[in-house]
Amino acid sequence: MEQATAANPIRKVVTMLQNVQKSVTAEGEKEEKMFEKYMCYCKNGVGTLEKEISDNEAKLTELEASVKEDAEKKKQLDADLIKHKADRAEAKTSIAEATALRKKEAEAYAVASADLTTNVAAIGKAVAALEKGAGGAFLQTSTAKKLRDLVGSMDMQDSDRQALMSFLQGTDQYAPQSGQITGILKQMGDEMAASLKDLADVENASIKSFDELVAAKTKEIDALTQSIEIKLKRSGELAVALAQVQNDIEDTKESLVEDRNFLADLQKNCATKEAEWADIVKTRGEELVALAETIKLLNSDDALELFKKTLPSAAASLMQVERTESAVRARALDVIHNAQRRGGSMPKLDFIALAINGKKSRI
Repeated sequence: MEQATAANPIRKVVTMLQNVQKSVTAEGEKEEKMFEKYMCYCKNGVGTLEKEISDNEAKLTELEASVKEDAEKKKQLDADLIKHKADRAEAKTSIAEATALRKKEAEAYAVASADLTTNVAAIGKAVAALEKGAGGAFLQTSTAKKLRDLVGSMDMQDSDRQALMSFLQGTDQYAPQSGQITGILKQMGDEMAASLKDLADVENASIKSFDELVAAKTKEIDALTQSIEIKLKRSGELAVALAQVQNDIEDTKESLVEDRNFLADLQKNCATKEAEWADIVKTRGEELVALAETIKLLNSDDALELFKKTLPSAAASLMQVERTESAVRARALDVIHNAQRRGGSMPKLDFIALAINGKKSRI
């Protein structure tokens, strides 16, 4: 019985088809697991890329806002620096101009003060000489000559000028008891002393005003210099920060382009893979149905009768020498071909022939 079974090519074919069926099923399960992993990768990859794109878009918005804000700050700082430098230069110019003016005023004061001091001294000497009764001797001094020049240039009443000039030139005899000349000279001395005091007051007020101006401008210059240094540093820091943020913006934009392209490719590939998998599942299902129907056909009574008519009798089979597997396959193919010649084209028998030849219908 075992020999008969072993020699029966139909049983061999059925066994082969069942093995093919198991192989197709196992291969389908393996591919399904691989497909599920790929789909998991698609899902996770798409989610990750979409999050990265969303994060980078938000980051880009923040960076661009930061650039705008920092650019406005730097613009304001640069404008402040221009104004501070102009104000500092103006303050330095004011000090320089005030210093030049102060120098001229001091020089003028020195000349005027020296003249007034000399004149007051000359008048004092004249009054002293006259009060001592030494008017004649005084007229021979250089001081008398200075008084003559002074009287000629001073603003005074004509009568006083004539009296003084007559005395100083020695054309009239001086009468000490009248005291006219002495009185005029004392009055001149008092007026000049008052002028000298007024001149000194003006000079002192000018010095004070100059010192206050220099102090105020120096303080302003120091404050402006400090502000310029601080804002220069801040402007430099902002320039560096702007350059860094601008680079970050360019990198983020490039990353966005790459992520969007990668996402589009991934979505396309995943969609293609899903479509391919649907075709594979459909084809494999059809293949398994064909295998099941073929096995069913070979195990049916009709197939048994068909192969009984084409195969040798059992007795003859028992007398056959032990066949090799290739011989069994060859014999089974002969049976199928004979059946096809008698019954015409039979697709299921074609499939059996392919299976016996060790071939599988794959897409």
